Amino acid sequence: MIIIKSAQEIELMRQAGRIAAQVLLDLSRAIRPGITTAYLDNLARRLIKSHQAKAAFLGYHGFPASICTSLNNEVVHGIPGLRRLAEGDIISIDVGVSYKGYFSDAACTFPVGKISPLAQKLIDVTRGSLLRGIKKAVPGNHLYDISSAIQTYVEKHGFSVVRNYVGHGIGSAMHEEPQVPNFVPPGKGPLLGEGMVLAIEPMVNTGTWKVRTLEDQWTVVTGDNGLSAHFEHTVAILKDGPEILTTL
Repeated sequence: MIIIKSAQEIELMRQAGRIAAQVLLDLSRAIRPGITTAYLDNLARRLIKSHQAKAAFLGYHGFPASICTSLNNEVVHGIPGLRRLAEGDIISIDVGVSYKGYFSDAACTFPVGKISPLAQKLIDVTRGSLLRGIKKAVPGNHLYDISSAIQTYVEKHGFSVVRNYVGHGIGSAMHEEPQVPNFVPPGKGPLLGEGMVLAIEPMVNTGTWKVRTLEDQWTVVTGDNGLSAHFEHTVAILKDGPEILTTL
């Protein structure tokens, strides 16, 4: 069942979203060659706490960190640790925030120093696909209108959309119905209506869309070791159109 949020609930999610956006911005300013992903995780934990919020990922289904840090061929769910960032890397950071009983979820892929033209194109296309999907999040559209906009844009640029992992509804729980695929399954999907809130999150690979999970049972990598990027916003569907909640 898709849970419709009241104006008051959306306002709380808006506040949670601003916290996630601020944390991502602060983390982006800390990214440089030589720092560890654990450093970013510890910084994120302190930043989230400073906003009187909680890191939604910490302990979620046993996840051992406050954020996900996925580098280069890692798609999602990378565990922060002693790995040091190097010039030319790309790093996807996924942040979940719990604030006054409501959640926000946001992700962004950042360059580490100077990156290759292919990596920059991947970042640009993935960000662009998210924005095109968000534009379709309007009352009266179907869910898979979002999916189609993302997939069409990605494939037009020669990349592929991950199919094993998708976006989701969000509210008083981190993951709610509906699932929000970034590719078009059969059918049109549910009708979108005012008060729905979705976490829309394309994961885009330079090569195959297929992925595999490493022995840590969390980190997902591309099937061909190509690069991957990940962008995500929490989006409220309002009467006049979509509102990105995870922004400042």
